[in-house]
Amino acid sequence: MASRLIYQNRFFTGLLYQIGRVVLRLGGWKVVGEVPNIPKFVAIAAPHTSNWDFPIFMSVVGVLRLRVRFLGKHTLFKGPLGWLFYWLGGIPVEREGNDVADVVKRAAEAFALRDELILGLAPEGTRSKVSKWKSGFYRIAVAADVPIVLAFVDSKKREVGIGPVFMPTGDMAADMAKIQAFYSEKAGLKPRNQ
Repeated sequence: MASRLIYQNRFFTGLLYQIGRVVLRLGGWKVVGEVPNIPKFVAIAAPHTSNWDFPIFMSVVGVLRLRVRFLGKHTLFKGPLGWLFYWLGGIPVEREGNDVADVVKRAAEAFALRDELILGLAPEGTRSKVSKWKSGFYRIAVAADVPIVLAFVDSKKREVGIGPVFMPTGDMAADMAKIQAFYSEKAGLKPRNQ
């Protein structure tokens, strides 16, 4: 995991807070819900249907002054802006090949080594329409023995925020059904991609 992050600099965390307020105000977004008072959790952000989801969620991170690490596809971390995703707390993930199985293990180890950690990711794994969510977030939470916090965007209500805390039971099928039920009424920025 990268050693220098935006959250380690008071000036830049203040700047992220101010930028977040402006972005949310200009977009007409209302932040709802409360950040749970727990030191470690996996935060899922859904529905993920647009490139604009990331700036909106990072705005919420800034406004709520959260220190979030997030998983993102490895190609985001290449090119002229790759450094930015690292600096914002990104962790590149190779979604093909042998490294995929290692992600859950490495994430669980990261939770074990820290007193506090919020790990965010999009369960769809892509902005495109999918028939099934990826289960990595769930397997990480189970392996690390941490809860899952349900963050969301709802373009119908112009709300973005923090939903309930869900502790996985180990019955993935039943738990996924309950988690997805929470998101069933939420509309992404591009609902056709849900």
